Amino acid sequence: MTTNSNSHDIVPAHLAVQAMRDNGYKNAAYAIAELMDNSIQAGATQVELLCGETKHKVVQRTMAQIEKIAILDNGGGMDETVLRLALQFGNGTYLDEEKHTGIGRFGMGLPSSSISQCQRVDVWSWKNGIENALYTYLDIEEIKNKQISEVPIPIHKDIPKTWLNVSENFGNSGTLVVWSKIDRCMWRTGKAIINNSEFLIGRIYRKFLNNDAVKIRMITFDLDDLYSTKIFEKEALPNDPMYLIDRTSCPEPFHNIAMFEPWEENEDEVAKFPYTLNGKEHIVKVRFSYAKEEARQGQNPGGKPHGKHASKNLGISIMRAGRELELDAGMVNNYKPTERFWGVEIDFPPALDDIFGVTNNKQSARHLKEFLEIDLASLPEDGKSIIEYIHELEQNDDPNVLLIKIAQKINNNLSLIRQLLENQTKGTRKDNSNKRHDPYKVEQSATVVTRERQSKGKFGASDKKESLPQIEKKAEIKETLVYNGLTENQAIELADLTVDKNFKYTWVKAHLDDSDAFFSVTSKGGSIIVTLNMNHPAYNNLVEILEKNVEEADIETLRNRLISALDGLELLLMAWARYEDEQPEGELKKMVRRARIDWGIIAGEFLKSE
Repeated sequence: MTTNSNSHDIVPAHLAVQAMRDNGYKNAAYAIAELMDNSIQAGATQVELLCGETKHKVVQRTMAQIEKIAILDNGGGMDETVLRLALQFGNGTYLDEEKHTGIGRFGMGLPSSSISQCQRVDVWSWKNGIENALYTYLDIEEIKNKQISEVPIPIHKDIPKTWLNVSENFGNSGTLVVWSKIDRCMWRTGKAIINNSEFLIGRIYRKFLNNDAVKIRMITFDLDDLYSTKIFEKEALPNDPMYLIDRTSCPEPFHNIAMFEPWEENEDEVAKFPYTLNGKEHIVKVRFSYAKEEARQGQNPGGKPHGKHASKNLGISIMRAGRELELDAGMVNNYKPTERFWGVEIDFPPALDDIFGVTNNKQSARHLKEFLEIDLASLPEDGKSIIEYIHELEQNDDPNVLLIKIAQKINNNLSLIRQLLENQTKGTRKDNSNKRHDPYKVEQSATVVTRERQSKGKFGASDKKESLPQIEKKAEIKETLVYNGLTENQAIELADLTVDKNFKYTWVKAHLDDSDAFFSVTSKGGSIIVTLNMNHPAYNNLVEILEKNVEEADIETLRNRLISALDGLELLLMAWARYEDEQPEGELKKMVRRARIDWGIIAGEFLKSE
């Protein structure tokens, strides 16, 4: 009886390679990025994505279709030993722990990313001129048919003229990786591949692109007509979800200027989390950003080109050695359009890969994701606080304590940033106005009624400062508005408007964290500042429900909002009734009743003016 020496291999190559095709790359752009990792790790300053198309006749039409995809770099190149290792699954030159300093590590990149998209990958690499190029390959069919069971020994082989003609960057050293028999790429043309890859690649390598450490050129060309004009060509620009880089792929007017500003005033304020592993301290940095006021101006800023761009960059950017692994949307409130106007970036060193749970395709940090998406308050048991829980983990040297602290910091800061973003657009009446409504009609009407009351001898505390110089009035009003949470620009604009138009009232909205009242009343600069408390349930049920997206809502939605607002008004009046009912019989109860009656009289005068 004849026996096959390979029949009992723990992992038969011809079967395993088929399973490895499903290694989890989200799409071709992520697989292409894996090859670019190798290029950058090899010291490349120029990387090219070359997409070769051929034309096919379909019924009466001739259509272009992707035939070959190549990645070319001017990195250090590989010798025979390293080239062969590079095409082995799970092997490579960065596996040792002391080499875990750059963007490479797992030894899965070149072969696994390639076969996730195609059935054949050919590789040329050279160190002293392209005439010395070494060549080897992997072919799925040959492996499945047991024609090859190991990476073919590299041989000297000329680089095909196809690639020499279309490229601009064949350096003295470098590597060319070519995919053919492409059967799993979701995009069928070179232009589609480039357009979809540019956004992701620009984001993954934004630090390298911004620092001019590497340039990435992307080209689509006709394989049957190499000497014609290239079909499509562009250079990758940084795509920064933090929007702190000046020159990016963000549309005008923020293509050459940052759209966001940093939460931290300087580098010293950046959140840093030290962690000691094997006697060496490593630092994890967490940065925050939020939209500038000018990015939120006008009607529906989220619907403008820069707002739509930001909507594709939602989430927390998880960076490893300056290279993005993933943009995690676990903390995003998808129902709020303002979520696109903040940014968070976590940057950690490769030495902490195991703690963060970095996957071998470098598309996720799964351990970190778990803590970003969980309610941290649910972790402690036996009535302990989260602070006590963290202290216990620290005493037990539990590595999860690092991830919990990071998630806790992000939760806390995002709460503050979200409030700031709300104040940017909801601080004044004008910000929520539409073309069919005078945004200051109410202030005008209330001012007219107040002047009539003054003429009848009814004076208030605010009236004493009406004679102040205009500059002093504006300064007092502005200072109060800033204290209540408006931005500097909003406060200046509103103070100027109030004084210049001689309004008696200033109507604003803010998060009054130290108050349970629905609104506050402050007399400053001869005016009465009425501040609605956005933290109060009455705000959501009476005000916000009527204001949001009025222009875009359908009739049924508006009808339901009116019903909800009416319910809210009735509940508000019932709350007053209960408050009055709970007062003990005597002078206090009489004062409360008198206040209701007096307010009703003045309210009648104000509402008659409408």
